[in-house]
Amino acid sequence: MNTDYQDPINSLNMPEMADMTFAMDFLLRAKEGVRNLSIALTETASPDVRALLRNHLMQGIALHQEITELMIRKKWFHPYELNEQYQLDQLSAKNTVMIGQMNLFPDDTSRKGMFDRTPDEHIGGHKA
Repeated sequence: MNTDYQDPINSLNMPEMADMTFAMDFLLRAKEGVRNLSIALTETASPDVRALLRNHLMQGIALHQEITELMIRKKWFHPYELNEQYQLDQLSAKNTVMIGQMNLFPDDTSRKGMFDRTPDEHIGGHKA
């Protein structure tokens, strides 16, 4: 494993991993919203409030379905293939542990000598 976390090679696949993480978090929050609205609906006596909560509940369920379908289409979520989902969860846990063990603030952050030329050298020097 490369321990230079500022090396650009370490950012491979990072945008997709971030998107998958954000989508899963969004899915869980939508699920929490549906659960909370369901509880609130059973606790409410006012017909107007019940109608409002029922409307929000239907919107929350539709949002949850939309996020789920997106994640299935992108192969970020496998609700019907438990073995594949388990492998994806294992990979996610491994990446989480790896990120947690990174020394994100190393003592030496110098990048001198890492690049073959200075930025903007192609336009005549350091005029930027």
